[in-house]
Amino acid sequence: MLTVNKLIPQGRGLAAALLKRAAQIEIDWDTRQKSRFDATDSAGRALGVFLPRGSVVRGGDVLVAEDGSLIRALAAPQPVLVIRPCPEHGSPFDLTRAAYHLGNRHVAIELKPDHLKIEPDHVLAAMLERMHLIVSPANEAFEPEGGAYQAEGAQHDHAGHDHGHHDHDHDHDHGDHDHPHDH
Repeated sequence: MLTVNKLIPQGRGLAAALLKRAAQIEIDWDTRQKSRFDATDSAGRALGVFLPRGSVVRGGDVLVAEDGSLIRALAAPQPVLVIRPCPEHGSPFDLTRAAYHLGNRHVAIELKPDHLKIEPDHVLAAMLERMHLIVSPANEAFEPEGGAYQAEGAQHDHAGHDHGHHDHDHDHDHGDHDHPHDH
């Protein structure tokens, strides 16, 4: 197994010819947000990826193996929900409102000018439909926002819900609702 322990965000600084010749791996969001995972690249090599804790691999990032070879990471198509405003009587503000409500629930969201994407969740889909949004299942790459506390190239563990910016052993004022912070 070939060990990979370095990530070059979006292949910055690498020549286009090197990127074109690089092997590829196509991985979904759940795997890309882990700092340790196994994969097989397009050359058939078994890879053991061991990145610094909290690392996230974005589509277009380049991994560097212990032998110096480059591997381009691609965001694999996966099940998502695509959320759009109703064309007859919706507005772009509807997406803003939806993003607010999803963010308040700490949901990973991919933001686009004309739509949002989230991982499938029937409860959230029903909430969004009650807000008169069009919610459609799709199989597409998913690149959610990194979050306000995530520096460029830094990482965010959505599964463990580790924000890394402060200790959650204190109370937050959430107005009229409780919001547990036992991450």
